[in-house]
Amino acid sequence: MQTLFLQGPSVTLRAIILIIASIGLMTLDHRWGQMENVRNTLSYVLYPLQYTIDLPIRMYHWTDETISTHQTLLDENRKLEDLNLQNKVRLQKLDILERENFRLRELLHATPKTGEEILIAEIINVDVDPYRQLIVINKGSNDNVYISQPIIDAHGVMGQTVHVNTSSSTAMLITDASHAMPVQIDRTGLRAVAFGTGKIDQLDLRHIPHNADIREGDTLITSGLGGRFPANYPVAVVTHIERSPDEAFVTVRAEPLALLDRSREVLLVWHNQPQIIPKTNDEP
Repeated sequence: MQTLFLQGPSVTLRAIILIIASIGLMTLDHRWGQMENVRNTLSYVLYPLQYTIDLPIRMYHWTDETISTHQTLLDENRKLEDLNLQNKVRLQKLDILERENFRLRELLHATPKTGEEILIAEIINVDVDPYRQLIVINKGSNDNVYISQPIIDAHGVMGQTVHVNTSSSTAMLITDASHAMPVQIDRTGLRAVAFGTGKIDQLDLRHIPHNADIREGDTLITSGLGGRFPANYPVAVVTHIERSPDEAFVTVRAEPLALLDRSREVLLVWHNQPQIIPKTNDEP
């Protein structure tokens, strides 16, 4: 059976024949270029096979390059978005600082030229009790703040301190239902007392006689009586007058000029505070 599969030249003979044929072909190609046409024909025939074999590798490199480029673009886009967000935040802060600077300039211009000492403070908390009108500021006894010290903003009187801690203070707004302050009408000098109503936008003037010279639009200023609020600070503007013959006094309502529910910075005013002079060794 084995002899059936051993027919033909031996392996050695085949190798010799192939070597001789290879040498002959190389000689023909080197001396006369006879194999160039054959090589071109074979290249043309084998090109689709080479392309097909090389296609997966090309697809791999193209996919890898595409994914890398896409990821790079995503990373760059993300960095640009982060930078844009940071710039927007910086612009917002600059805008806030600009508005704050404007408010501080208004506060400084709001103080009459009376020589009173002032200090800028910031509101850090607001009482949520609807029946109280209280705020907390970031100045206290360490800054020489005292109880009943006047507080104003860029537009008018806001209130007075009622409790003082070392680094913060609580102030009662002029609209608190338990607050009252002496005022006078700027136009006529008529004195009155402005009472808080518990409403952030309303004050009541009580005990005003029917024949009093008062009009809607009149400006109320501090009278300086009582020694608690310095004189000539704007307080409110008269918005409603009702003269009823059945009532003994005129009903007068006024709207505070200070931005009680919007101001962030306030001014603490030192007014008529006694100076403590330390004793010397020569005094008894």
